[in-house]
Amino acid sequence: MTVAEMRTRDSEIDSVMQTLGTAAKDAARRLATVPAEQKNAALRFAAEAVRARAGELLAANVRDLASAKERGLGKALLDRLTLNEDRIEGMAKGLDEVAALADPVGETIAEWDRPNGLHIARVRQPLGVIGIIYESRPNVTADAGALALKAGNAAILRGGSEAVNSNRAIMACLAEGLAKAGLPAASIQLVPTQDRAAVGIMLGMAGVIDVIVPRGGRSLVERVQNEARVPVFAHLDGICHTYVHSAADLDMARRIVLNAKMRRTGICGATECLLIDRAVLGTHLKPIVDGLIAAGCEVRGDAEARNADPRLVAATEADWGVEFLDAIIAVRTVGGIDEAMDHIARYGSSHTEAIITEDNAAAARFLNEVGSAILLHNASTQFADGGEFGMGAEMGISTGKMHARGPVGVEQLTTFKYVVRGDGQTRP
Repeated sequence: MTVAEMRTRDSEIDSVMQTLGTAAKDAARRLATVPAEQKNAALRFAAEAVRARAGELLAANVRDLASAKERGLGKALLDRLTLNEDRIEGMAKGLDEVAALADPVGETIAEWDRPNGLHIARVRQPLGVIGIIYESRPNVTADAGALALKAGNAAILRGGSEAVNSNRAIMACLAEGLAKAGLPAASIQLVPTQDRAAVGIMLGMAGVIDVIVPRGGRSLVERVQNEARVPVFAHLDGICHTYVHSAADLDMARRIVLNAKMRRTGICGATECLLIDRAVLGTHLKPIVDGLIAAGCEVRGDAEARNADPRLVAATEADWGVEFLDAIIAVRTVGGIDEAMDHIARYGSSHTEAIITEDNAAAARFLNEVGSAILLHNASTQFADGGEFGMGAEMGISTGKMHARGPVGVEQLTTFKYVVRGDGQTRP
């Protein structure tokens, strides 16, 4: 491609993106005051369309999977890309669940009276236009579109090229829901080009897009964080830990660790590192490893763990603080809760951590002192999911500390304004 051709292409893509942005801003102004029932109707109609068009969605996904396999995508990415009947029903159920949530728009978060008689209220309002840039997971098209709409926002969706057919098929269902409910077609838009230049343009659309949400690998998220001229809700890695404390029930520990690692290895809530207390190394490690190995997991361990169970592969420093997204787990022996928390502070990504213990005081310390976005006591890290939190769905798990943290649901997709009512007060 010549320089002139590249400039022409970039100009055309910029024109497309600006058209999407203008339409989204117009839609967002209307959505900010749309009655809750009209938004809910759009989501329920979309859910009906997903179920009615399940065959079309599966056929589109088959085409994406075939292309992805030709391109040599790894097992974790293929798992994220795959749709089946259960996952399609899960998408439809998610749309229905978001519709059933309370509408956050207009909610009074707090209110108070001043001595001069002014009444002040802090009231939720939509963010405006949300840009979502994502890879692999076609369900994000439905989840992100639904959450943005419920919170009164317009959404511009830019899915990955590997899921282009699946995303378009799902978008058609969302568009059907919007049309039947009488909402603007631009309430949810899918970027029509797979050219990577579109991502760069989105990142620079300050004044049009109010927040960017990236969902994908480290390279995508780092690019968004480095280049975006608008606020970003993001996390780089899901380096999740499960700590088997000295007072852990063995059967519970065995079941939780197996589920936390192996239920789905390619999601960000999968446990990547098992921390085990030296006091129970001799009693708890082997039964836990039995289950992991039987499920096809490679277990890497430090010297103490390998002495306790020679089946473990030698772990290296590179195995701490890594997101495997595969059937691999690293095991480290710790001398108590302080060492466990120190390890998490050094190698974690502030995503999700769990402690397994019958000692409530130890659990309280862990939950209070570990600074990650999601902390669990006696439960699997795979619960790090907006749907499991009762949010219907999620935009992703935000590990930042500003505004949105943990699962990003409808409330996190709103901001607030102050509404002040008086009866003639003037300031002296």
